[in-house]
Amino acid sequence: MKFSRLLSVVFIFFLCAAAFAAEPVAVSSTPVLPAEFAGWRVKGAVARTSDPAAADAANAPVLKEYGFARLEKADYTRDDGRNLAIKAAVFADASGAYGAFTYYYSAEMGEERIGGQAAFLNNRVLFYQGNVLVDAVFDKMSAMSAAQLRELAGLLPIVEGNKGNLPTLPARLPQRPFPADPGRNLEKNTTKYILGPVTLDRVGSPLPATLVDFKSDAEVAIGKYRAAVGEVTLMLIEYPNAQIATERLRQIDASHQVIAQQPGVATIVDVGPFFDARTGPIVVIAAGPLSKSEARTLMSSISYEADVTWNENTYASKKDNMANFLFNAIVLCGIVVGLSLVAGIAFGGLRVIVKRFFPDSVFDRPEVMEFISLHLDEGPPGAPRKR
Repeated sequence: MKFSRLLSVVFIFFLCAAAFAAEPVAVSSTPVLPAEFAGWRVKGAVARTSDPAAADAANAPVLKEYGFARLEKADYTRDDGRNLAIKAAVFADASGAYGAFTYYYSAEMGEERIGGQAAFLNNRVLFYQGNVLVDAVFDKMSAMSAAQLRELAGLLPIVEGNKGNLPTLPARLPQRPFPADPGRNLEKNTTKYILGPVTLDRVGSPLPATLVDFKSDAEVAIGKYRAAVGEVTLMLIEYPNAQIATERLRQIDASHQVIAQQPGVATIVDVGPFFDARTGPIVVIAAGPLSKSEARTLMSSISYEADVTWNENTYASKKDNMANFLFNAIVLCGIVVGLSLVAGIAFGGLRVIVKRFFPDSVFDRPEVMEFISLHLDEGPPGAPRKR
């Protein structure tokens, strides 16, 4: 009976644990847009939705790949009659907000220092801060518009933990791979950070999504470089480990050697000369009108080196000191032994005292004494006992 009850308790425990694990982690619903900032005040109510199509119907699948969580929209006004429309898209982490920012900005946009990074074109300003991407449209720009948006960026909620970390892969794109030719540096606003196949197909890639294999948790960064006779694409694909990267590179090479393209078979997109290599878990691809030596120079600027980050305290506090731990363990053993001796002496002493003053009254009473006798000296039944 007790065993069956124990099994029932264990079964219920595992059911609760499974239900807790299956429950999706909810993104914080803390309001993003403030009621007022830098003289701007909300006009009407702030609209909130979790539908990515409300943010951008044409690019809703792209927003999903970046981890879109919800959207807030509000109209602001000032005393001088000016108007400002703001859309703030909240993503699961800062990588999603940064990726969406790189997807939307373009080469013709100017750069501005707002939040993590900002770009503007005419009356529109796009910037991200943490895991929030902000799209602001002024009815009329002024010299203070950037400063006002910087104040807004400072009021946005701060994402905590690792969710606030930006991806490191885009930073590996070389800014100046050809020092002797400054005109061939990384072109402005061409860096794209990609987390899914839909986004990859829309930004233009020398590889199809089937060869990248986003199911392996791949991350992609693409940059454009100006060559003598055209534009060169440098593509970085980072996988969780070097073994997966090696296998993907082998499949990319095999697909590149396919001459007759068969329906349904993924092959390299026709982008002219194509070069690939691997460094650690990163597959490097250079495609476009460049020579083999230029491709080697461009790809050699990508060198993976594992960085080990120690995020624990490196100092020996009183709690973490091993000698202090051993000393406390010895003291604890001494206390336990001392308590055992005191308890033993107290118990034995109490028994001796009680037997001395109350003999055969509390301990060793005849009526509770039991003695097992085998009667080995007795003979057959009825026989006289030996004396």
